[in-house]
Amino acid sequence: MPVAASAIYFLNLRGDVLINRLYRDDVGGNMVDAFRTHIMQTKELGTCPVKQIGGCSFFYMRISNVYIVIVVSSNANVACAFKFVVEVYCIPSFLNSDTKALLLAVALFKSYFGGAFDEDAIRNNFVLIYELLDEIMDFGYPQNLSPEILKLYITQEGVRSPFSSKPSDRPIPNATLQVTGAVGWRREGLVYKKNEVFLDIVESVNLLMSSKGVVLRCDVTGKVLMKCFLSGMPDLKLGLNDKIGLEKESQLKSRPTKSGKTIELDDVTFHQCVNLTRFNSEKTVSFVPPDGEFELMKYRITEGVNLPFKVLPTIKELGRTRMEVNVKVKSVFGAKMFALGVVVKIPVPKHTAKTSFTVTSGRAKYNASIDCLVWKIRKFPGQTEPTLSAEIELISTMTEKKSSTRPPIQMEFQVPMFTASGLRVRFLKVWEKSGYNTVEWVRYITKAGSYEVRC
Repeated sequence: MPVAASAIYFLNLRGDVLINRLYRDDVGGNMVDAFRTHIMQTKELGTCPVKQIGGCSFFYMRISNVYIVIVVSSNANVACAFKFVVEVYCIPSFLNSDTKALLLAVALFKSYFGGAFDEDAIRNNFVLIYELLDEIMDFGYPQNLSPEILKLYITQEGVRSPFSSKPSDRPIPNATLQVTGAVGWRREGLVYKKNEVFLDIVESVNLLMSSKGVVLRCDVTGKVLMKCFLSGMPDLKLGLNDKIGLEKESQLKSRPTKSGKTIELDDVTFHQCVNLTRFNSEKTVSFVPPDGEFELMKYRITEGVNLPFKVLPTIKELGRTRMEVNVKVKSVFGAKMFALGVVVKIPVPKHTAKTSFTVTSGRAKYNASIDCLVWKIRKFPGQTEPTLSAEIELISTMTEKKSSTRPPIQMEFQVPMFTASGLRVRFLKVWEKSGYNTVEWVRYITKAGSYEVRC
């Protein structure tokens, strides 16, 4: 159940109220005095953006020279509050409705003011702000906050900063559909000479492997990014090789589906454009896309991860002042593919005096600032096993050697056209009433997250 805002205050740096709006009668009118006394005067503004005073929660942030203070009389979602402060200029699709509303409110005001949001902009546009506050909140619950939709029926223009860019005069047709909120993330009337869809699957591999080759932790976090240049109001359908979706499809078609390898997606989150009702019933990703770039979905994989690289380290201590390091890195992906920007960081003791090494591919050097041998391979073909052999001379110390755990070997890489999860796009269909032809582009890339091998 969403938590409703009881009141919203806009304050300057001195604590003077510029504008305020009371949505509910469960808080007193002196809430801003409590904020000044317990937070502003005690210099606690920079410690935590959420404060509990009496029976109310205060959530506040600073943008330019303005503090926005939201008062909530019931329990608040602190995690979303922190997300609100950190990502104040972007709007993640997974936030709850109240947090997203506050984020959108700032973007809405900036849109009306020509990109500026400061004390002068608020003083020059207080009538418009009150009108917007009444429109975007009903009894403290967020309503429609899309600037493009609100501008269809709140046509008053704000006093713009002289340094802001010139607003777009492009009209938005068919306002009825937009005002109803049926497809609030896309305008009608878009026209492109060439209708194209770009779909990127980007995955990050996280690995922690023991010195004996045992996988201690392994998972893949991925996201599906899209860039759409489509005319009209198209309806898209995306098919992936996920196990649940394929089983549902075979049930609906009453025949087995040929799909090859299937995977199980965990922790899936979607953009607001995805039809969740249809996804729950048919396990189909159907949506009317926003125009331009957006993140369609995010997911995680914990089983059946295809590791792109295997690292086989061998370290020998030859007395107190010498070490011998041998590292073999094997690329497991196909021979026709290759990785780019591969970096292997091999830790060495802090009291290293001299290093000498040979590599079968790429270049290596000793970086004393991070106490590592840094091995770089610009283009790493699949199914190859380059090696690094190094001899390390250490500074002799009078103190007795203490046994300590060595830091792990770390890797950085990018592998185009490879997915560690095995995720594949089976189809991407586009329907539009005019029946135009589309061009679909699909790309895959896997990169290193926290890719570590103990030695």
